[in-house]
Amino acid sequence: MFARFAEGRRPVKIEAVQATNTATVLDHEQLRDITLDDPDLMREILAALIDDTGRQIELLGGAIEDRDSQRCIRLAHYSKGACANVGAVSSATLLKDIEREAAHDQFEACSSALASLVTELGRLREEAGALAGAGSGY
Repeated sequence: MFARFAEGRRPVKIEAVQATNTATVLDHEQLRDITLDDPDLMREILAALIDDTGRQIELLGGAIEDRDSQRCIRLAHYSKGACANVGAVSSATLLKDIEREAAHDQFEACSSALASLVTELGRLREEAGALAGAGSGY
């Protein structure tokens, strides 16, 4: 369960859903393509993506709490593109789900997808850690 607390707001409880999506956490080939197979650049880009997506998760949580479909769509779309470009396939898929559900004011579904996104971001961190542990031999 993921709870979000913001100043002046009540906590939002977001129930995690069991992931049935078998999408790849990280498409290593896509990452190599966009970084020209540079291991240092791969690590740098993944770190930036993880940091930015973490910030976007907080903003998305606020937009869902406020039931602001347009803000949800905009934030999810932005993050979806960043994740897809780098090869964070499962995160991009969940963000696409949030974007689609927000367009239909399905905020409970958005909350579930957001909770799954938190899990996927953790998995992406693990992948990035494995990449860092691989050194320059990636």
